[in-house]
Amino acid sequence: MDEIEAGFQKILQKIEDLKGKEAPLAEKIRKNDVALLERMAQSAIPVIQSIGLVMLQKGKLDTKGEMYDANYYPKKMILLGKSDPSPYRPDDVSKKVTDQYCVLSEEGKFFELMYSSDGFITDSYLNPLDTGAVLETYGYDAMYMLYQALHDYLKGEEVLVGALEKIISYVFPEKK
Repeated sequence: MDEIEAGFQKILQKIEDLKGKEAPLAEKIRKNDVALLERMAQSAIPVIQSIGLVMLQKGKLDTKGEMYDANYYPKKMILLGKSDPSPYRPDDVSKKVTDQYCVLSEEGKFFELMYSSDGFITDSYLNPLDTGAVLETYGYDAMYMLYQALHDYLKGEEVLVGALEKIISYVFPEKK
């Protein structure tokens, strides 16, 4: 019985030691979240080229609300998040933003895709974002969505996906 008790005490001590390391490690990862997201974006380029979508750039609406004469952005993108729309678009302050999304292009660059509609024409503006602004505006949800894309579609990169999974679940346990 003493051996079991001694083993149990060692396990408890190991847990306490790990708890002491948890906060500094989590803080270190959070301080480097921008660098982590940048690296993830670069790793996702082949994924986006494979599974990305071509997003609507501009289109006309008929009287039934159906789109026609649609033009699309030439490069593929994946959607990482949605936020409350800005009051106006940076390219034209007279255009109200109706929908605003965070996207990652197949070149590994982040953008806000801002849609406006006047009832007849729906058009968009692709606003470049730096990685810090992505986390500021869209939070860690954008990082998590990118992780999910990497997890679901990266073939042969189990080590990278496994490492990212550990980081995501360690630092952001609510996203499990």
